[in-house]
Amino acid sequence: MPTSSSRLSTVWRDFVARLRPDPERPARRWLRERWASLLALGVAIASVVAFDAWLATCGFRGCPTAAEIRAYRPAEGGRILDRAGRLVGRLAVVRRVNVPLARVPVHVRQAFIATEDRRFLTHNGLDWRGFARATLRNVAAGGVREGFSTITMQVARNTFVADLFSARSVRRKLMELRVARLLEWNLTKAQILELYLNVIYLGNGVYGVEAASRDLFGRSVEHVTLDEAAMLAALPKGPSAYTPRRDAARAQRRRNLVLGLMAEQGYITKRRAAAAARQPLDIQNKSWRPVQPDDSYALDAVRAVVDSVLHANNYDGGDVTVYTTLDLAAQRSAERAVRRRAAVIEREYGEWFGKDGSRVEGAMVALDPRTGDVRALVGGRRYERGGFNRATSARRQPGSAFKPFVYAAALAAGLTPATPVDDDPVEVVEESGRVWTPANYGDEYLGRVTLRRALMRSANAATVRVSRAVGEERVAAAARRNGIASPLRPVPAIALGAVEVTPLELVTAYAPFANGGYRVRPRLVRRIEAADGTLLWASETASRTLAMNPEDAYQLTSMLRSAVDYGTGRTVRTMGVRGPVAGKTGTTNNGADVWFVGYTPTLVAGFWFGHDSPHSLSGDASGGRLAAPAWAEFYQAGWRERAPAGAWAAPAGMVMRVIDAQTGELANEWCPITQREWFKLGTEPTSPCREHGPPEDEFPDDEGWIGEITGRISERLRRVFKY
Repeated sequence: MPTSSSRLSTVWRDFVARLRPDPERPARRWLRERWASLLALGVAIASVVAFDAWLATCGFRGCPTAAEIRAYRPAEGGRILDRAGRLVGRLAVVRRVNVPLARVPVHVRQAFIATEDRRFLTHNGLDWRGFARATLRNVAAGGVREGFSTITMQVARNTFVADLFSARSVRRKLMELRVARLLEWNLTKAQILELYLNVIYLGNGVYGVEAASRDLFGRSVEHVTLDEAAMLAALPKGPSAYTPRRDAARAQRRRNLVLGLMAEQGYITKRRAAAAARQPLDIQNKSWRPVQPDDSYALDAVRAVVDSVLHANNYDGGDVTVYTTLDLAAQRSAERAVRRRAAVIEREYGEWFGKDGSRVEGAMVALDPRTGDVRALVGGRRYERGGFNRATSARRQPGSAFKPFVYAAALAAGLTPATPVDDDPVEVVEESGRVWTPANYGDEYLGRVTLRRALMRSANAATVRVSRAVGEERVAAAARRNGIASPLRPVPAIALGAVEVTPLELVTAYAPFANGGYRVRPRLVRRIEAADGTLLWASETASRTLAMNPEDAYQLTSMLRSAVDYGTGRTVRTMGVRGPVAGKTGTTNNGADVWFVGYTPTLVAGFWFGHDSPHSLSGDASGGRLAAPAWAEFYQAGWRERAPAGAWAAPAGMVMRVIDAQTGELANEWCPITQREWFKLGTEPTSPCREHGPPEDEFPDDEGWIGEITGRISERLRRVFKY
């Protein structure tokens, strides 16, 4: 009786014979009669070749290289570091702690090998005996009842194959076999086992034996006992089914089964296994979480940069380390300041919720004016992962916080801090024909004042007159040069901040005031490195563009220092902040937005408070009372880099004069308030003050009184300037 193999040989010979051309028949006729068979043979051969190529190249997507296999490290979520190398957060929260094999006790390794792959140390990636046994049992059961994955195949599945196929399928199993062979060729058994013990999922969102040990027992895997090791090894087959927190009795039975397998395979004695099986499960109640600093809107912004950079570079090689410009202490202080001041605003004004049900919100940005490096960023009062980041995306009216750009344009046009301007009620006829009458806060007017005092007291009427005289186009241009990217319509109301800007761009636009006139570009990420230290990306060296005359920047900073020392921002001083500080408050007409942007030679920071759906915080809301305290709290608690010696010195070529603070003219001995003022050469005042003079009884009876007064002024000036 012919065997099955002989029958197969006969069929193949007949098939080949039919394909062999008959010499007595023409070739064309032979091809017509055999075309179907030839096509079937070609398809079969092509299919075999394609399948072999598909398997050899891991599905045409590329198998991992030897270097990639050796460098692979299970993800821990990546690290985000601040400018001093301190951990700020993770790119993603992964409950895993990688541990070298040397720190995993021998009995833990033996427990996993005995349970998951008893012939791990001898096979080459596929356990053929296990495969045959599983196949027979599955056929007998009429379905899948037993798997045959080795430890190496599990490593392949949970590392490189996971990126190729997500769902279980025959294709994925074949790919596991292919990658398992690559792992066996390129790694030692110890390296494969180390990978396995770090990559395996062990339930409750935890990966690897170190994290699972901390989660279940509250201590490192280095210190687990034999019964605890068996409990860990019991989990891979069914992490949810065998977790002791869900079903302690079932978990204990599974643990004891592992102990039995260890004894059966000679790793421990039966007596020791029995003793360990009698131990009760001692599981801690609280789940373990990796050390993770508070998440924040700043980290969301970092993640956005990293995603963009790595996507552009087609990098998907695992964990990275991100070196940011953030300052951890400043970031934490900023978040506290936003939360506390928002709560104070609600408490003081009884406005817990807005008309739309929203609570008072806040935002903050701080950066180094010398480089543009962002030191802190707060996008809201309470962080929501992926939520609306008000610091970078909310466009709100800055109110009087926009006025410095009006005065910057005025200085560029040739005016000086001592130039007089009228602060009396003003009417402006707009292009539409509507008459606009901007009013001062509290309807208090200063009369004729210098530009310095107008900005210091945030005088609306005077500022509108300055803007009208200089031209709204110049005001908008000055703001754009400094960094305002939002649309700026050159209308009269621009003088009082009737535009919409984000906190980030407003703070960035203040940087030229602090650094001598240079526009900076905000930078949040310095460089990104792979897990092995390879540089993946680095930001360009901070570039600066001259946005305003350094002399104008110095004069404007001097004016804004007066606003902090004596004007609307003096809350900063009353709260104890010392050293050189300049800044400006901002309040919209209806009190819907309050701002304070303050700066030093090393930091510019801005705070905003309001409702997401704009409406009044209160009838008397002001940036000086509601926002400036947040700046002071942040600065005192979160910033340690003070001004270097010689910061904010007058640029070479400027001249100093002592002037009457009210009139802007050269001071005489009878002027009640004098002011040291620096001027660009050729713009300094030359006339003595004509408003303040000696009492009438001090005038001499003869006509020589003018010479006497001039002599007194000259003598006073010689004493002051020592010439």
